[in-house]
Amino acid sequence: MKKGMQLLLLILISTFTLNAKDYYIYCATESEDEVALIRFDGKKAYVEKRIPVGVWPVEIEGPHGITVSPDGDYWYLSMAHGLPYGHLYKYRTGTDEMVDRVELGLFPATMGISNATGLLYIVNFNLHGGHSEASTVSIVDPDEMIEIDRVETGIMPHGSRLLNNGLKHYSVAMMSGILYEIDAMTMEITRTIATAPPKMNSHSGHNMKKMDHSKMNMTMKKNGQMEKMDHKMPPEKPTWVYPHPSDNLIYVVNNGTDNVVEIDVNKWKVVRTFKTDKAPYNCEVSQDGKYLVVTYKGAAKTGVWDLETGKEVAKFNNTRKVTHGVVISPDNRYAFVSVEGIGKEPGAVEIFDLKELKPVAVAEIGKQAGGIAFWKMDN
Repeated sequence: MKKGMQLLLLILISTFTLNAKDYYIYCATESEDEVALIRFDGKKAYVEKRIPVGVWPVEIEGPHGITVSPDGDYWYLSMAHGLPYGHLYKYRTGTDEMVDRVELGLFPATMGISNATGLLYIVNFNLHGGHSEASTVSIVDPDEMIEIDRVETGIMPHGSRLLNNGLKHYSVAMMSGILYEIDAMTMEITRTIATAPPKMNSHSGHNMKKMDHSKMNMTMKKNGQMEKMDHKMPPEKPTWVYPHPSDNLIYVVNNGTDNVVEIDVNKWKVVRTFKTDKAPYNCEVSQDGKYLVVTYKGAAKTGVWDLETGKEVAKFNNTRKVTHGVVISPDNRYAFVSVEGIGKEPGAVEIFDLKELKPVAVAEIGKQAGGIAFWKMDN
């Protein structure tokens, strides 16, 4: 009997060990010029490394956006506060050594690598520039670290993501209130649409190849890219965009009007609106398409929305103010949320269990935790 119990205990321990996973996340801390590598074992979160980034020993260069290559071999970081321009940095995962960097536009921010082209697409936010001039999306060869093209979009583009198939790039311009679609293959804008919900939306969407530009309140360059936009600043101030795993829907966060809109890619119109807590900022959809997780920057909270019912099923208080980014593990189990903190307060990555809908762990890191990216899972 005793031997049987020991055998059962051994089997249970072995099963738990086999099912146990370590999750690894990178998070940039903008006021520290550091990137934290965090490991989460399902119960506790550990700061494995605090990686110094940038090249200037005194000046704060401001690490902002971060992404990991599809093969997991490299991570890329935008350094926003360069003089006069920002840079994109390339680091090797594991050793976390810098490989190369390339100069881009003013305040490069969020980015992604296309599964179709292998190229990296990154918005130049231009936070410290003029708020009446259109900015750009830089297209970079991440192997050679060379900028190969630059596409002009709207005023202060911030959130940007690619479809899962890599064929389209989407970015939202905060001060234009517009979602821009770029064909990843041709590197041209194909469509635009206002991010306002239907009742507020007087901009029904445009096909950039078929539209009559003479009727728009903007001028155009000879190559078809936008040169100047002349309009009143819309109230939506969209800050983030994220595609559904099906690639048929896109979610846009309207920071200024406290909502997230769902846009049908085929119909090219807003089909659903989620009224959120104060000042939503980032969002991500779980890979099974079940949940939309939204960070509420102005409320210091994180919300979980059921996409089938359209209802918010959980809302968590964050441990400090200024909730920023979110990334969901590929197994759909955990949401990792970066929280900036205020003043000298340390930033944090907070972890929420999406199966049990509860907070499970917190890792304190450097000040102004922001850009966050998932690296890998280890059994």
